[in-house]
Amino acid sequence: MSSFFRAMACVMLLASCSGGSREFSAPRNLDDACSIVSERPEYLRAFQAVERKYGVPVPSLMAIIYQESKFIGNNRTPQRYALGVIPVGRQSSAFGYSQALDGTWAEYQDGPGGSRARRDDIFDATDFMGWYMVQTVAETGVPINDTRNQYLAYHDGRTGFKRGTWRAKSWLVRIAGEVEGRAVMYDQQLRACRRR
Repeated sequence: MSSFFRAMACVMLLASCSGGSREFSAPRNLDDACSIVSERPEYLRAFQAVERKYGVPVPSLMAIIYQESKFIGNNRTPQRYALGVIPVGRQSSAFGYSQALDGTWAEYQDGPGGSRARRDDIFDATDFMGWYMVQTVAETGVPINDTRNQYLAYHDGRTGFKRGTWRAKSWLVRIAGEVEGRAVMYDQQLRACRRR
């Protein structure tokens, strides 16, 4: 009888390890906005809520999330290693769909997010992004629908954006252009799948 219970415990342990992986895994086809929102309808609800609340276009939000986390809810920055083998911590505290840093996330929690907001929750993460982008409009004058410059301010922070730190980063300027292009692609796809 005890071997039966041990076997059941092993089965339950294995089942618990595999459960919940969908929540943090990326959708199957990240180059097709219709596929993303069809596979994860809760994403579309989160995106639309942010668009209604903050005015952030759904395609812009999707493109920035793609660039930041590839839609992986528990995404973290890579580990750094001393001598190539000894882990010494992560490149930054960025975490979750939005890759929000600890300090900025704490500001959001102290404000509209509340203390229970989680970076690995698509609704909280996208609300954070909308909140941040509206502050970018207020502090820098970058329009809410200017995906390229909103992304630059999101990546380098509003202070860095105003100082122009991104100008010395040709790789970041290129990535911001790619984010803008992806937003255009997602917009066209979403318009097409709404007509179906």
